[in-house]
Amino acid sequence: MPAQELTQEVKQNLVNLAMQAKDRSYSPYSKFRVGAALLTEDGTLFQGGNIENASFGATVCAERTTYCKAISEGHTKFVALAVSSDEENYISPCGICRQFISEFGPDDLPVLLSNTKGEFTETTIEGLLPFIFRLDH
Repeated sequence: MPAQELTQEVKQNLVNLAMQAKDRSYSPYSKFRVGAALLTEDGTLFQGGNIENASFGATVCAERTTYCKAISEGHTKFVALAVSSDEENYISPCGICRQFISEFGPDDLPVLLSNTKGEFTETTIEGLLPFIFRLDH
């Protein structure tokens, strides 16, 4: 059971944290800053930004950065994820991130996609990645 109810206020706070996280993005090549914030079942919050590399394949997206921080600290149960960028429109995770975050579920985990005004739309992991590829495949 989550430590706190996922109210509109909690969702907005998560979006705000994702917006703050993009300020710590390391994106000198693309100039495309992305931030993410992740709420764990016990109420712990994690933030992360994208981290680019001159060898573009070594770049790590904000969503994966955030999940890696949480998982490496022993958290494996999540309540919601928020994603932010400098785009005026809502941004969603890339394909690799969609597959990565689906590993840790649940499929109905709320994913908040925000714009530069702090407004957001909501989907789920399954909404982002229907027909999720799983270990049992």
